[in-house]
Amino acid sequence: MLTTGHRMRAGRSPQRGFTYVWVLAAIAMLSLGLAVVGPRWADQARREREQELLRIGSLYAKAISAYYLASPGSQKLYPSKLDDLLADSRMVGTVRHLRKLYPDPLDPSRPWGVVLGADGRVRGVYSQSPDEPLRIEMLDVGEVQLPAARRYSDWKFVAKVQP
Repeated sequence: MLTTGHRMRAGRSPQRGFTYVWVLAAIAMLSLGLAVVGPRWADQARREREQELLRIGSLYAKAISAYYLASPGSQKLYPSKLDDLLADSRMVGTVRHLRKLYPDPLDPSRPWGVVLGADGRVRGVYSQSPDEPLRIEMLDVGEVQLPAARRYSDWKFVAKVQP
């Protein structure tokens, strides 16, 4: 018989609920950690999408330049639509200036905006995203120089063609 004054039921501990308190404390600490790390992950993902926009926009500008320069004869033409960059059949063999039409990394569900020349032909592309870029200063992306921008849609990836 027990003489300590406590009567214990079979299978029950006098420290009932102690594990529950520890689980709640662990959840609170985990939530606090995620609250600190979450915005950093979001900023990193946004930075990566912006970098991808610069890369793909530059690819489009290079492809449009290549299409123009590959025009047979003396009359140089820009593509009439972006699909022309996939299979340029103006020559004997088919030339591919782009492997595929890349989606806008900022919003893949939205199509690219197209910069048209006076002749109605494609000169470049731009993202239609109204969001503010992380890098707002003037950028030189090799093929393209982008002005300082307030929105991603201000960045126009237009082909630079040297005659």
